[in-house]
Amino acid sequence: MVTETKQTLRERIVINPQILVGKPIVRGTRIPVEIVLAHLALDLDLESLFADYPRLTPDDVRACLSYAAGLVADEDVFPIAVADIPAAE
Repeated sequence: MVTETKQTLRERIVINPQILVGKPIVRGTRIPVEIVLAHLALDLDLESLFADYPRLTPDDVRACLSYAAGLVADEDVFPIAVADIPAAE
């Protein structure tokens, strides 16, 4: 059931090269996922988000978060030794 929910949420995010040069957006809008995430990073109040973007729904916000989580989950991380990091000047 959780997998189905994730898939359903991810279907709300689309990438179309003819809209915002292919940035991921909320389906049926020109609202980029990036804007939703940036807004949430500054203010977790959904009421202010919905006031700024009245076409968004709670499921749209969940879809943006699910999309971002998927990107981070698939990210490869290669640790480096502390000695390899150049000193800040």
